[in-house]
Amino acid sequence: MNNTTGKQVLLINDLPGYGKVALAAMVPLLSRMGHYTFQLPTAVVSNTLDYGKFRIQDLTDFMKDTLKVWDELGFDPDCICTGFVLSIEQVEVIRSYLEERTPDKKRLVVVDPIMGDGGHLYNGIGPDRVDAMRQLVRLADVMVPNMTEAGFLTGRGPGVESGTSQEIRSLVDQLREISGRSVVITSATEITETGASRHLVCGYDCTRQEYFQVPYEYLPVRVPGSGDIFSAVMTGELLEGKSLEASVEKAVRVLSKLIAENQGHLQGYKGIQVEQYWEVIAEI
Repeated sequence: MNNTTGKQVLLINDLPGYGKVALAAMVPLLSRMGHYTFQLPTAVVSNTLDYGKFRIQDLTDFMKDTLKVWDELGFDPDCICTGFVLSIEQVEVIRSYLEERTPDKKRLVVVDPIMGDGGHLYNGIGPDRVDAMRQLVRLADVMVPNMTEAGFLTGRGPGVESGTSQEIRSLVDQLREISGRSVVITSATEITETGASRHLVCGYDCTRQEYFQVPYEYLPVRVPGSGDIFSAVMTGELLEGKSLEASVEKAVRVLSKLIAENQGHLQGYKGIQVEQYWEVIAEI
């Protein structure tokens, strides 16, 4: 997975004090794939939120000042990948930054609209944040919502976590109407004609004008940082010139392998120490 012609990737996400999630998971993966990362933390978080007790330091002012300094220094990344944002103000900071980039430079923008899961928005996120995130994903070359987030972004409604093949295709098309670009829906559950269900990542590649589905085996274990691992691997593969479907397939294989390797000995909610499994990842 090493890339001798690596790209400069700006990662906009939170920075955990304890836990292999967000920037702590994405930086080592993209670095080992041969890319150079800029880190713009939206917040410093004491630990993963799953513990129920945590401290979050809002870094909105730091974000504004840092982006100003980077512009003065002429930093202009080849890829911008966004994750957890703390507020509507931060969404606007990121959106303005994206809109001000040099329009004639070929740049990959990946937006993971982290807002909810399991049919519900996360605590503290309301309709106004959904509206703001909808404006942000309009600027994405690739948006990466889960089923819950896709439902809120399209107005399909909360709590719809599964559907027929036709219903899921319709959801993909509704997301395409927002950005006009590529879409990846993670953790989709398709109900087949026999009533059985299968888990898949699905979407649309606007470059190839193709729909795709990547099935995977569902493992009943919660792994904080799994979405960040998926986004990092997918983005890294895209930057190496792989198609969206091939990049998603690689991300699914890597994440499935890491979860399977850790299923029996996950420690609390700290996530997966991705560096420890680099040789495993490289062979996938």
